Amino acid sequence: MENSLTPLISDLGLILIVAAMVTLIFRKLKQPLVLGYIIAGFLVSPYINIVPTVTDIHNVETLAEIGVIFLLFSLGLEFSFKKLMRVGASASITAIVEILVIVVAGYLMGRALGWSTMNCLFLGGMLASSSTTIIIRAFDELGIKSKNYAKTVFGVLIVEDIVVILLMVLLSTVAVTQSVEGGEMLLTILKLGFFLILWFLLGIFVIPTFLKRVKNLLDDEGYLILSIGLCLGMVIVATQAGFSAELGAFIMGSILAETLAAERIEHIFKPVKDLFGAIFFVSVGMMINPAVIVQYGLPVLLVVLLVIVGKFSATLLGALLSGQSLKHAVQVAMSMAQIGEFAFIVATLGMSLGVIDEFLFPIAVGASAITTFTTPYMIKYSDRVYLFIEKILPAKFVQKLNSYSASSQVLGSQSEWRQLLKGSLQTILLNGTVVVFIILLSSYLIVPFLHKTFDGNISEWIAMIGTLAVAAPFIWALMYKKPNYITLRELWDSPEYNNKQLSVLAVSRMIIGIILIGYLVSKFLSVGQTLIFLPITMVAIFLLSKYMQRFYKRIETRFVTNLNVREAAEKKKNEPIQNIRQRLRNSIDDVSAWDAHLTDLEVPKNAQYVGRTLGELNWRKEFLINVIYIKSGDSIIYSPGPDAKIMPLDHVGVFGTDEVIERFKKEFLNEKKTVHQNLNLDDIVVQKHFIDPGSHLIGITIRNSKIRENTDGIVVAIERGKERILSPSASTVLQQDDLIWIVGERQKLRRLDN
Repeated sequence: MENSLTPLISDLGLILIVAAMVTLIFRKLKQPLVLGYIIAGFLVSPYINIVPTVTDIHNVETLAEIGVIFLLFSLGLEFSFKKLMRVGASASITAIVEILVIVVAGYLMGRALGWSTMNCLFLGGMLASSSTTIIIRAFDELGIKSKNYAKTVFGVLIVEDIVVILLMVLLSTVAVTQSVEGGEMLLTILKLGFFLILWFLLGIFVIPTFLKRVKNLLDDEGYLILSIGLCLGMVIVATQAGFSAELGAFIMGSILAETLAAERIEHIFKPVKDLFGAIFFVSVGMMINPAVIVQYGLPVLLVVLLVIVGKFSATLLGALLSGQSLKHAVQVAMSMAQIGEFAFIVATLGMSLGVIDEFLFPIAVGASAITTFTTPYMIKYSDRVYLFIEKILPAKFVQKLNSYSASSQVLGSQSEWRQLLKGSLQTILLNGTVVVFIILLSSYLIVPFLHKTFDGNISEWIAMIGTLAVAAPFIWALMYKKPNYITLRELWDSPEYNNKQLSVLAVSRMIIGIILIGYLVSKFLSVGQTLIFLPITMVAIFLLSKYMQRFYKRIETRFVTNLNVREAAEKKKNEPIQNIRQRLRNSIDDVSAWDAHLTDLEVPKNAQYVGRTLGELNWRKEFLINVIYIKSGDSIIYSPGPDAKIMPLDHVGVFGTDEVIERFKKEFLNEKKTVHQNLNLDDIVVQKHFIDPGSHLIGITIRNSKIRENTDGIVVAIERGKERILSPSASTVLQQDDLIWIVGERQKLRRLDN
């Protein structure tokens, strides 16, 4: 009987074996694994005959599509909409300016090279995002994750991810319609916004509650199956709505990211993501034709130059416009000058839609590979670049930039008005989306069912009344729900506004509510019946306001609880540290100008200072840093005194400037003990040492005796006449005739006798 493997199994085995071998090499070279996977794909592609090649490309493409879906789902799990809300205006402005500039620059470069419109558009999309993986790796290797500007970089990366996801949807629409007409694009954006809000609202309202109720029935296997099922379910919903599968996967990941199970799901899903992600990047490498790379070598170099110079300039401009100092802006810009994994996903999207040429793949891969190697050097020399720029710019211009950065606008009642307006717009948008969804759901699902059961007119009236009853609380909230009462009262009493803005806002909400009611009723009744029934409906909603408010409050409370459940749990866990940070912010007027900030550092297991007190270490004098807190497990010491000890895996909150903290980490926190690989535990002994009258140790403290430094020994006890001192402090003074007990290696302790 002939044994044979299906092409899928043989191809998958080949891909994973080659990928594993290349991965080992790249880990040894300390290079990004993504590039290793791409090279593995290049080796098993039909263009290279060094190793056996894949026999069925179609099967690999299917697995790669699953890989993209799982990559985007995983990205959503790490993302969460709450992160985007916490990013702040500075990072948001920086990211949006950078993306707009680089997308336009990419499009114009493509035009200059004579490429088609679709190739130019997708080139701009490929350049839009930087690589989170490469930046984090570079920050880790250079030890600068705790620097102040790194927080801005991570914020920019978060905004980039969501903008590129939306950009992919727009590119898909343009590719399908083969048109960039403004009206078509606006309609797509409105449709996208509607579905994003709807999916987010329904997901947050339903899924966290469901997971909470079934958590006792779920183990790791259950969470894995359920999360993959939810991911693929949202993929189906998104594609049915006319959007990409990647968008659906990202949305479901973002919804699950707001649940208490997010970290657990992310942990158990990681092997699945790594497996299919590797297959996807291998499939990217399989599309690289060496002949095409040689043919388009010049465009590759031009794109690399555009990425390095263009992204640096665009990010610098965005950071300066957002109010960052020149130094901060240069540091952020030097970190962002590369293209990331999204370039391959955007290129794959274009290839699957059949709207771009195959040469874009080697261009994306070549530019990514080159900028991967240049990124660490750009980050490393960002300070020198800043000094160079500061030197060549006019002093008055630099002074104006820093003055613009230092000025923080506090607009008093104007900011309160903006807060009120923002809250009102949010209420209108969210509730309006829910009302439109209820109307559409009733029109396309409920009404056809009623038509089969009741007479035409009766079914219309039943559907209309039922739809209105369900939508009424949300219509009430849109029209009447009050924002923050204190802000509203302060503005109402302010002579500056003369109540005009508030009146216009209230009337506008009423008009929008009337339009929605009219739209709802007109879906089921004639124009004449709508005009009669409309005022009756408005009066009924007003008279039943108390009941509407009560019902809406229950819905709102459940939604807000689900939305904040993970944040509330983390806040409760980290409440002491958060209180310390707030106290620090309240006690310091403005330290942003000189980059002073609070950084949390974890004590390494084998640090030399473990077990010693702050008084012994004297960090404040030596490194000019202040220890604000020491967190050990669930206990925390705020403003620790000189007797506080540093233990392994403690979290130490230190306050200082970037330079001070970096010097502190380099000189002390990263210092390791010598690991005795061949140490025999039988050589560890307790030895007595008598301090005779001629000993040099008389009158010296244990700290200054250098016993630990010279012998690696620890003084555990002192016998002084009839007195026994157990675990003496480092400040204990040694005296003549003391008998000290030392624990250490037999050979090294002999040095005391010499």
